[in-house]
Amino acid sequence: MALFQISEPGETAPTEPQEKQLAAGIDLGTTNSLVATVDNEGVAETLPDEQGESLLPSVVRYLENGQTEVGTAAKNSQLNDIDNTISSAKRLLGRGIGDIKTLAGSLPYKFSDSDSSVLHIQTVGGEVTAIEVSAEILKTLKNRAEDALDGPLKGVVITVPAYFDDAQRQATKDAARLADLNVFRLLNEPTAAAVAYGLDQKDTLEERIIAVYDLGGGTFDISILKLNKGVFEVMATGGDSALGGDDFDHAIATWILQESGSDLTHHAMSEARRVKEALTNDDQVSVNLENWQGTLSLAQFNEMVASLVKKTLLACRRALRDADLSKEQVHDVVMVGGSTRMPIIREKVGEFFDKPPLVDIDPDKVVAIGAALQADVLAGNKPDEEMLLLDVIPLSLGLETYGGLVEKVIARNTTIPITRAQEFTTFKDNQTAMTVHVLQGERETVEENRSLAKFALKAIPPMVAGAARIKVTFQVDADGLLNVEAEEETTGVKSNVDVKPSYGLRDTEIEGMIRDSMDNAQADMEARRLREQRVEADRTLEALDSAMKSDSDKMLNNDEIKLLLEARTELKNIKDNSEDSAEVKAAIKHMEKVAEFYVARRMNDNVKTAMQGQSVSDFADTDN
Repeated sequence: MALFQISEPGETAPTEPQEKQLAAGIDLGTTNSLVATVDNEGVAETLPDEQGESLLPSVVRYLENGQTEVGTAAKNSQLNDIDNTISSAKRLLGRGIGDIKTLAGSLPYKFSDSDSSVLHIQTVGGEVTAIEVSAEILKTLKNRAEDALDGPLKGVVITVPAYFDDAQRQATKDAARLADLNVFRLLNEPTAAAVAYGLDQKDTLEERIIAVYDLGGGTFDISILKLNKGVFEVMATGGDSALGGDDFDHAIATWILQESGSDLTHHAMSEARRVKEALTNDDQVSVNLENWQGTLSLAQFNEMVASLVKKTLLACRRALRDADLSKEQVHDVVMVGGSTRMPIIREKVGEFFDKPPLVDIDPDKVVAIGAALQADVLAGNKPDEEMLLLDVIPLSLGLETYGGLVEKVIARNTTIPITRAQEFTTFKDNQTAMTVHVLQGERETVEENRSLAKFALKAIPPMVAGAARIKVTFQVDADGLLNVEAEEETTGVKSNVDVKPSYGLRDTEIEGMIRDSMDNAQADMEARRLREQRVEADRTLEALDSAMKSDSDKMLNNDEIKLLLEARTELKNIKDNSEDSAEVKAAIKHMEKVAEFYVARRMNDNVKTAMQGQSVSDFADTDN
């Protein structure tokens, strides 16, 4: 029975104020991390530590007693205890043993020889993974938020780079679980920046195109988003994972070492960072290294980093092309990342898009603020507010088909969450099982793409080739995680897999795969045509062999058998050895022409068998 609130006529029934749910947004960064929340007035703000610092260095130091230091204390000990002080763990999330060779040259850590597919770093406190290191950072941010809010968090939104693949996203979720955090969702960093700015605008009812230019310490990302009536859709992403503020520091450090004749690389890098930051406000800065002194002007700095800035603008051009947009169609440009404070960056980005970039929100904090706004909505604190965030997958997802070809089911830059199904069939007669091979990439053949998972669909009822109907469904959720299910539709037999590989692609590999697909487009299409004709040749040979096995002795004389076998041999040789799809296609047509008499004979025989013992009246319409 429902109970109604009773009040006297003319009085307003008292209402209980809804208790605010505690939620936070976390920017889990490579160099620094932040946590933000929305206050009772609806304003999003980052939460500082006891010293008033919002930025938490993403550094964890492991001690012999099993304890850890996180943040500034760990960073201050890094040079003196480099083996046990882990920084940039975000770069290792979702990485596997196979990546050690490429990482070993740039990382000072000792990796264990564990049989596990996950990287283990040796420290005096024991072996740790990037997931555990990230969990320590998340725990610190969680404690900071709960102390500031005076209560436990209901949930958080954690931001990830737009290029993070399935394994990297899953590793981020695993780190949050270790930190005892409930993750409302993972949010692409550029989308979070768009949320921070988009919700502050008064004209969100009209469609707007937003470019998010994100230059951090070690990576660069560009994303093109569409904002329409509170709906954020990522139209395209791009960037360069090997380009960031560190490269600008390196350019200054190289100049310092050349001018001073010194070999103190670490000291030069430290001075370079100071000089770069000083040039944000000054036209000229004094440079000091041991007993050497010099001066660097803003004009000199701009000249030495011009090629780096140009690289970012080329990535912007590619992203616009992927989104099928001109730069004139972009309404707003959002700047993200501390490196966007450099005057040359703001100047050149403004010139490229022909409009001043938005810099109202601190570029170091904008992502965390956007995540906090989204967390506030997902916690239920704004029930009347609608916000839908639509991200995209970075690379196409598909299946292996006969002949080593890839059938793309979901194309790259498709908006997620997405569910898409496609029907496949069997290749051979009486096939009762099939392997479903899930792939990721842009190329046309299996070996040129990345294998994500394999699983078997069994108990398919025996049928002639091509008769079975296998429905394969790809489901990518809002966090970019993939589930694949295969179902034989006549029986309802199903099999599925959650694609959670132990390690994923690096950003550079994703970019490389996209570039390779463009560079090799023509060759890939020819390779696909060749394989398709070879598959068709196999079908033709399979059909001939099956037919001859069943009735060649009663339908064909020796000369006819010899003729068919010669044509068969010719087709098989061309199929196995020719690299020309047109030649294989011609050989198939020749085989079919040679076998025309046999096909006709078999057809007539089948009709005769079906009619045997029947009269014309048996086939008359019996409904009347």
